Amino acid sequence: MPLDAPPVPALRRPRPRPHVRAAAVVGAGALLLAGCVAPKEQTTPPTVDADGQTQAPVEGGIEAYYGQEVAWEECGDLECAVVQAPLDWDDPGAGSIELAMSRSLATGPDDARVGSLLLNPGGPGSSGIEFLEGAGAAFGEPVREAFDLVGFDPRGVGASSAVDCGDGSVLDDFFLDVPPLEDDADVEAARARVAAFSEGCLAATGPLLGHVDTVSAARDLDLLRALLGDEQLHYAGFSYGTFLGATYAELFPERVGRMLLDGALDPSISSEQLSVGQAEGFEAALRAYVEDCQAGNGCPLRGSTDEGMQQIARLVERTAQQPLDTEGGVPLNATLAVYGIVRTLYNDADWPALTAGLEEALTTDTGALLLAFANDYLSRTADGDYLDNTMVAFTAINCLDYPSERMDAAALAERTAAIEEVAPTLGRFFATDVGCDGWAVPSTGERGPIAADGAAPIVVVGTTGDPATPYAWSVSLAEQLSSGVLVTWEGEGHTAYLRSNACVTDAVDAYLVDGTVPEDGLTC
Repeated sequence: MPLDAPPVPALRRPRPRPHVRAAAVVGAGALLLAGCVAPKEQTTPPTVDADGQTQAPVEGGIEAYYGQEVAWEECGDLECAVVQAPLDWDDPGAGSIELAMSRSLATGPDDARVGSLLLNPGGPGSSGIEFLEGAGAAFGEPVREAFDLVGFDPRGVGASSAVDCGDGSVLDDFFLDVPPLEDDADVEAARARVAAFSEGCLAATGPLLGHVDTVSAARDLDLLRALLGDEQLHYAGFSYGTFLGATYAELFPERVGRMLLDGALDPSISSEQLSVGQAEGFEAALRAYVEDCQAGNGCPLRGSTDEGMQQIARLVERTAQQPLDTEGGVPLNATLAVYGIVRTLYNDADWPALTAGLEEALTTDTGALLLAFANDYLSRTADGDYLDNTMVAFTAINCLDYPSERMDAAALAERTAAIEEVAPTLGRFFATDVGCDGWAVPSTGERGPIAADGAAPIVVVGTTGDPATPYAWSVSLAEQLSSGVLVTWEGEGHTAYLRSNACVTDAVDAYLVDGTVPEDGLTC
């Protein structure tokens, strides 16, 4: 499932807190991307009067949630609060969960304030609270003057009511020790492995495990909007956050304010198309890296670009046969090697780090740096502790959002061969997986296009060299949305706003602050 990484900041070691994440390796190591889920039948949403006071809905049993008071407290330089949401929006009396959020108050005068700008950094499973702590200052002064920046942890994530699947040793066994799938017996063993892991998640998490889907999170988003006193939702979503935002727009089109969707998922394509698209994206990003590396000094990859790509492929294959020593850490197997390599491909500012990691591995047969990059991606310490629940939340959310596929060894081999045709270097790691087949709670998602008829203009930003959410997906989402407007950055890496150039920044800031919609098709 999708590997996600930050628009900001660049890779650093050690990693103090998680970055934005668009995808992750789940189960047996496949890299797939979340798709669309069909909206459930809705109750009437509340309204907000001219004084910004929420008016309780008249039906649906959600009056108490929309009418609750928000108690803000200081937490460092920010304000923090916890509110209640229904465990099950279709059965509000079945219990409640906690949603945690933080905010940085607008710095401008009151008459210049637009409202709250809710932020989602991706995943699914990344913390908006930690994103605000780490990236809030990256927003330009005009945005910080006009908006209270609000980070929130979606249901199942971080400081909100969260998915729990066990300690670090349990997670290591599931995410790091990935057996090959060579015959039907291996596939059955992989299904049993997914079932056992998810039963542990269900036992530790409880009923919440069946209610962390994106539609439920989008309905939470409307609750937060109302409790913040905003008539419309102003929102910036990156990577998976684009899917959350588009889902909200489909459910509540009349409540869409200024919505930025950067590094978009295409909700209309199949699981196989998702795998192929992402495999192609990372293959292209890796090739761009190799070309850049070989054009400079000190590159460990010799010969032509094709030969450099083959050296990386042979290195990964070698770690599959004999994991590399890591100077005291867990040995670098093929799964960790792939994590380490792709972690550096989300931002071209991290390419020198990849060069250092490859140099170490190719010249000293040591994988310490690549392991550090993999740990950074996994939110894992060198001692094997996980700093947050990003990986398990990612898995649980996607296993609800995607209809589960059941495939035998022959079908998996056929899919792998097709993906390796377009991504020969690392493509098999995007294919050989049973995914959520065997997950303890059934999927609720259905894929399909999102139009959000009646919504105000929605700005979609796509990066031509984006590996995790390929540019074509941003083009597709902008076309699906009835009010979609596409802005293109001709660059490398995942997402554009906050890390690209003044052309993108100025266009997005003018849209967020003044409501000035960019020209559709603007290319920067």
